[in-house]
Amino acid sequence: MGTRKLTLWSGVGLVMSNMIGTGVLTTAGYLSPELSAAHILLGWVVGGVVALAGAVAYAALARQVPRSGGEYRYLSSLLHPAAGYVAGWASLLVGFTVPVAVTALAAGTFAETVIPGLPSRLTAVAVIVAVTAVHAANLRASKWTQDVLAAAMVLLLVGFIAIGLTVGDTTLPARTPEPGAAGVPVRAFFSSLILIMFCYSGWNAAIYASEEFEDPRRDVPRAMLVGCVLVTVLYLLVNAVLVMNLTPSDMEGWSHGDTRRITLAHVVMEDLLGSGTARVMSLLIIVALMSAISAMTVIGPRVYAAMARDRFLPAVLAARQGRPPFGAVLLQSGLAIVLVFVSEFRDMLNNVGAILAIVSAVTMLALFRRSRWRAGERPSTPALVGALVFASMSVSMVFYAMQASETVRIAGLEIPTLALWMAGIVAVATIPYVVTRMVRPDAGAPRRRRSDDQDTTDWSARRSRAR
Repeated sequence: MGTRKLTLWSGVGLVMSNMIGTGVLTTAGYLSPELSAAHILLGWVVGGVVALAGAVAYAALARQVPRSGGEYRYLSSLLHPAAGYVAGWASLLVGFTVPVAVTALAAGTFAETVIPGLPSRLTAVAVIVAVTAVHAANLRASKWTQDVLAAAMVLLLVGFIAIGLTVGDTTLPARTPEPGAAGVPVRAFFSSLILIMFCYSGWNAAIYASEEFEDPRRDVPRAMLVGCVLVTVLYLLVNAVLVMNLTPSDMEGWSHGDTRRITLAHVVMEDLLGSGTARVMSLLIIVALMSAISAMTVIGPRVYAAMARDRFLPAVLAARQGRPPFGAVLLQSGLAIVLVFVSEFRDMLNNVGAILAIVSAVTMLALFRRSRWRAGERPSTPALVGALVFASMSVSMVFYAMQASETVRIAGLEIPTLALWMAGIVAVATIPYVVTRMVRPDAGAPRRRRSDDQDTTDWSARRSRAR
């Protein structure tokens, strides 16, 4: 049985599931103290445009390097194996394990709302274990489960939008966060984009499992573009419903810990249709959260499996022909379960969003290394423009996030904690890379010969030809 089982629409579902989590139903509450309703919606529009620009750039990368592994594979092939190694560790340490833990904990909290007294953290662990069991079993079960959960998640959001637009208010409030405030609050707006872009993260989900598509060069780019456009529309409509139907006191009460009504969607449904419908909404959101966890459990382990195949990680993490990467799935889920018991997540989410934006931006800049591209397959002008748009916006967001970040005094200097996070990821990844290359000179060379569609610009292939 071959490994390429994903179709275009499976890829679209994978992208959408990986993008959509509770963030779209909660982020407006965090932004409302500093941004007006119009600016909140503008932020979601800008976030969608930036994500789509990234998808256009990554489409060019996916056509050139039709192999699984995401940023690890692209940076290793087009820039340097060390850069790919850092990106791979970023995926392992923060890119997938933290979102899985946060999403599972949210699912446990929703379950506690529906069934009072249910331990939220143990429920979160049970959700991770259940999803892990499915995706560690076989590719057919993994694909079927992911498709079903993705469809359920989309239907949930469409239903919420339909109720909000037919039963709720459809007038955009003209409030401002502070009396007399005018214009766009630039610093607050760009800082808010970190949270918004974290909600959009996952637009590149299909690249991590490229080799499992029927036609990677065709289906992976299309899956990213179609999925990104559909999610942008859903996000904008969901947030329009939220800001048109919630008062500032609703937002403030929720953001200050009204745990009886877990998401803003719960608040809206309770106000429009009563508490019973709101509880059903919370129950259905658990399905959407499981879809997101499922998507991340599909794609994240493919990165570590690719690194194992290239001898940078133990062979037990690599995938066998026609089967999921069992060891890599267990590793990611195990780390996520540990993180479930870490109570403070909001600052971590800000840091994760910034790190993921920088990793993606650096990957896109690899498009400009023209010497790495095969003749006749140079990146198009839209791909280069998309890369520049995404990279420039990422740098701007991180700049403002640095200013808003808490600081730590080290050697008399005030260092933003976000900068320490970034430096820590680079250090944690670089040191093992150097040690691995010293101990295992063959690191970077695949464990088995690839098919003819292997990226001919891969560094290991270049070294082999040189020898």
